[in-house]
Amino acid sequence: MERYQEIERSLITRFRKNIWSKFVSSVQDYELINEGDRIMVCISGGKDSFLLAKCIEELQKHGKVKFEVRYVVMNPGFLDGNLEKIKENAEILHVPIEIFETDIFPVVSHLTEGNPCYLCARMRRGHLYNKAKELGCNKIALGHHFDDVIETTLLSLFYGAEIKTMMPKLKSDHFEGLELIRPLYKVKEASIRAFAQAHHLEFIHCGCPLSKTCSVDASGSKRQEMKELIEKLRGIDDSIDHNIFKALENVNLNCVLGTRKDGVHESFLENYH
Repeated sequence: MERYQEIERSLITRFRKNIWSKFVSSVQDYELINEGDRIMVCISGGKDSFLLAKCIEELQKHGKVKFEVRYVVMNPGFLDGNLEKIKENAEILHVPIEIFETDIFPVVSHLTEGNPCYLCARMRRGHLYNKAKELGCNKIALGHHFDDVIETTLLSLFYGAEIKTMMPKLKSDHFEGLELIRPLYKVKEASIRAFAQAHHLEFIHCGCPLSKTCSVDASGSKRQEMKELIEKLRGIDDSIDHNIFKALENVNLNCVLGTRKDGVHESFLENYH
């Protein structure tokens, strides 16, 4: 058995409970993949997106629903060696990647005002949507996981002054017929890390040339702050993150001061009497 086959087998054996079952549960519960879908799996080069690729591969091979997949890597201007590492991991994992070039990092590096990370994220999203359209895909799969959902929820609460979260799927506002899906929605980051370590896989962390100088780099970001907070909360009660997640499925509208839908705010007083 070749290395990539051992890795695939471990998904439905050793990591069946913590990865495969949660992946399948996300796909089924949120109706993420349907018959005839053409899915573009976005591979950033990190552990999350490569695991997503392998899970999608296994589902396509053994699932009942028939769909097509393209595994796409966008090169925004990676640092030296990062693109080679991505190619190396794609070969190890037997993922048939397609690489397309952009000039995102060079453009963002010349930004003198504003938030370079915000601009970079918007440009990346735009390029990915355009690529999906070019390939004739109707869905874009991203590697966001359970911890990303919890962190986003807390960021919105503490710094956005609103209660909202990262959704398992979204329709594009600007690209008709395109939908973004997150099949690793219920998979914890610790499980992904354990999967990578078990198979001695090393992935790139950040290919951004500004990461060492940017004022909002990962080490000092608000998201990193949330990661550390959640880790502390797990030390108090290891079910706290699960409870936060379940709370998002169990919002009691009788006990909130107000809600907002499609930009329209409604106070509890409007229905009080």
